[in-house]
Amino acid sequence: MTWHWRYENANGGIVTEGVTPSDTFPSQADAESWLGESWRELLESGVEKVTLLDGDRVEYEKMSLRSE
Repeated sequence: MTWHWRYENANGGIVTEGVTPSDTFPSQADAESWLGESWRELLESGVEKVTLLDGDRVEYEKMSLRSE
């Protein structure tokens, strides 16, 4: 399968404006590495939470981009 991110705002709505659609990645590690490099830009674009998907399967969801 291919790994990709889904972006959400603070209200749980899907964010599509102001962000480039998520790239697809060959592995979970590649997707997580990309997020580690890109999370600040996503926050600036209105993304508050992300969900990691493997195809249609949710690996983990609604992970906040803000530190607790």
